[in-house]
Amino acid sequence: MIERPILIAGRNGQLGSCLRDLAAPRGLSAVALGREELDLEVRGGIDRTVASIAPCMIINAAAYTAVDQAESEVGKAFSINRDGAAALADVAWQRNIPFVHLSTDYVFDGTKREAYDEADVPAPLNVYGASKLAGEAAVLAAHPLATVVRSSWIYSSTGSNFVRTMLRLAEARPVVRVVCDQHGSPTSAAELAAALLKIAERSLTDDRRIAAGIFHVAGQGTTSWHGFAEAIFDGLSRRGVRPPALEAITTEQYPSAARRPANSRLDSSKAERVFGIRLPAWRHSLETCLDQLVGGGDTDAEGNRPGWRQRNAALPDHTCGQQAAAAHL
Repeated sequence: MIERPILIAGRNGQLGSCLRDLAAPRGLSAVALGREELDLEVRGGIDRTVASIAPCMIINAAAYTAVDQAESEVGKAFSINRDGAAALADVAWQRNIPFVHLSTDYVFDGTKREAYDEADVPAPLNVYGASKLAGEAAVLAAHPLATVVRSSWIYSSTGSNFVRTMLRLAEARPVVRVVCDQHGSPTSAAELAAALLKIAERSLTDDRRIAAGIFHVAGQGTTSWHGFAEAIFDGLSRRGVRPPALEAITTEQYPSAARRPANSRLDSSKAERVFGIRLPAWRHSLETCLDQLVGGGDTDAEGNRPGWRQRNAALPDHTCGQQAAAAHL
């Protein structure tokens, strides 16, 4: 086990939680901090906090991810996603330790027909994407050997994400309407976390220049938000939970404050070439998540499995099921 810990920023997010839980089984010591201990908007406290932990590297999974709200909170989005990320990267550079930073598929405008690779020119459609793109540039300027990982449509059995929203809506509504003209790559937070820890291990043992730059890491295969919801409801049905009817709608039929790309599929082949990382097919990963959320057992009189409602009840509302809020880190 590496003696000095990995510092994980963003403890309370679904990705930060997975990083914390998966580190120890890999023989990695980790300290995960939330905003209470490491506030990226309080620049003076970042250096002191990092110094008190003396980590061997930093993984930044903290971010402002409220896509629609960012349109009216531009300063806050950039303060966290650009300035705070850069400040944390600068501390890592000054301490001569690796830095891994999470970014998003929403840096692209969605006009490309194929999946986006790292050489494609970003052109974000919304404030959130612009703040994350600015954060990428600021991080790499502060820490030239940093690793920036873009991912997409992240979900897990905890936190606020599309899968859990669909489970709540399955209980609350007879019909769920979900957009069908936005396409991307659903990504399991647990599998993304395992990939990031593999990158971390390489950064700690190999030439850091190998891991420097931008990489895409997302679940294999693509779908629309409607297709994702359809797979979720099919999974519920196989587990004895009666799903609601599912209706496909267009983005135009569900206006939102922030524009979203029609295509934000990511080509992850570079990460496979460099690190040997290839995430499983998104449908396979979804089954694992549904097993955790829905569980087993007999169905009740209504045809539902006891307990699944309680595990998915306390969630914010996402009208029409178009949560589409990029990466909930």
